[in-house]
Amino acid sequence: MRTAAFVALIAGAAGSIGLLLHARQHPPPLLVFLFVIWVLSPFVVLGIAHLVSKRRSPGTQATLCFVSVFIAIASLLVYGDDTLNHRTTHPAFVYVAVPPVSWLLIILLTSMAAIRSRKTQNQ
Repeated sequence: MRTAAFVALIAGAAGSIGLLLHARQHPPPLLVFLFVIWVLSPFVVLGIAHLVSKRRSPGTQATLCFVSVFIAIASLLVYGDDTLNHRTTHPAFVYVAVPPVSWLLIILLTSMAAIRSRKTQNQ
């Protein structure tokens, strides 16, 4: 399951950057570079979490794998929708909004799994 989650992370990150570069409105290169870092940030955080999660409980690891796959698929769906149905009023909105929402989901779901794991270990 860890391998599938890691592959999903790589595919999600590559697809998200591809969709970002396809959707751009010819902004300055520095802005494109900053957006690339911004869009990649949830995938980098999840990749690092996978590397250090070997010491965590199996429940926490499973939740991390689920979150990784979910974030990859959801990001691709949202960015793909933006590419197909381009918004003219706020063209960069999804690329600004998706990473913080992803971080929030990562923090909430993995924290809940870690707390639940600790409670079952203490009983």
